[in-house]
Amino acid sequence: MRVDEFDFQLPNELIADRPVYPREAAKLLVVANDIEDHHVGDLPEFLKAGDVLVFNDTKVIPARLRGLRRSAKVEVTLHKNVGLDCWHAFAKPAKKLKPGDSIEFSSDFRAMVSQKLDGGEVVLTFNKSGVELMQALMECGEIPLPPYISSLRPVDEQDKDDYQTIFAREEGAVAAPTAGLHFTPELMAKIEAKGVRTIATTLHVGAGTFLPVKVDDTDDHKMHAEYGLITKEAADQINACRKAGGRIVSVGTTSLRLLESAADEAGIVHPFNGETDIFITPGYKFKAVDVLMTNFHLPKSTLFMLVSAFCGIDKMKQAYEHAIEAKYRFYSYGDSSLLFPGS
Repeated sequence: MRVDEFDFQLPNELIADRPVYPREAAKLLVVANDIEDHHVGDLPEFLKAGDVLVFNDTKVIPARLRGLRRSAKVEVTLHKNVGLDCWHAFAKPAKKLKPGDSIEFSSDFRAMVSQKLDGGEVVLTFNKSGVELMQALMECGEIPLPPYISSLRPVDEQDKDDYQTIFAREEGAVAAPTAGLHFTPELMAKIEAKGVRTIATTLHVGAGTFLPVKVDDTDDHKMHAEYGLITKEAADQINACRKAGGRIVSVGTTSLRLLESAADEAGIVHPFNGETDIFITPGYKFKAVDVLMTNFHLPKSTLFMLVSAFCGIDKMKQAYEHAIEAKYRFYSYGDSSLLFPGS
């Protein structure tokens, strides 16, 4: 399909630079046969006993580092872990970096450029590994807010809490699974009171999720790969839910992409431990997910293509037009939507 088909105009003032408080006070656009305005706190009304909510329990790490290559300033954003001491990263400025260059982040923390890849990407080998590397990131790194937020204001201490879900357990993401940012313990108690179960999966969201689609046709786009994990216990619970007539409600596109990667043609979800580069566009047949909760996405992005596949491109364009007119807040810190397919 033509990438231009997924374009729309968004006023800059609708890009959220902070979340609302409390989190469940955010708006929730329910897209079914009709399009209705609600709030995230209303979510339990749309769930049924026997449903399962699938969350992403990945934890965002301080993956943005600022250092010096000799006397020149360098900024790197880690996005894919490939070893105990090795990461793929996006670098600024990338053109001046060469294999063998050393980037100093502190007196005892540095990385060597071991390889240059396409698109401003480099492979960094650090002088620390494992737990020591993670401790160094905690001391020297900052939360890698998406470009559409970091261009509006600097990262601050509040973002350490705001850009992390209450489900965050497994360190490794460089971007938050943003649909999960709306949940609070109070909302979870109401959901559980409805007889709805929750299951955790892990997909370490990479910075590639913010990369623009630079081709004219979706067939020519190469999707970034991300590491995901679904345990046998989680897969068994998901399959038991569907067998009993319950619905699988995916909290976020990250959980959905992982579930669809792990499902066979019969809709059975299998344990999964590896990378996925699944790219979902209109025409895709969904096998594992019945309902999707997700924030509002960038024009011409792979995620807007995904929601267009889930609900239909005409329906999603109609929904986004409504959201813009009703002044919903967009992107990571913005409002949310609840999508029902075939509507």
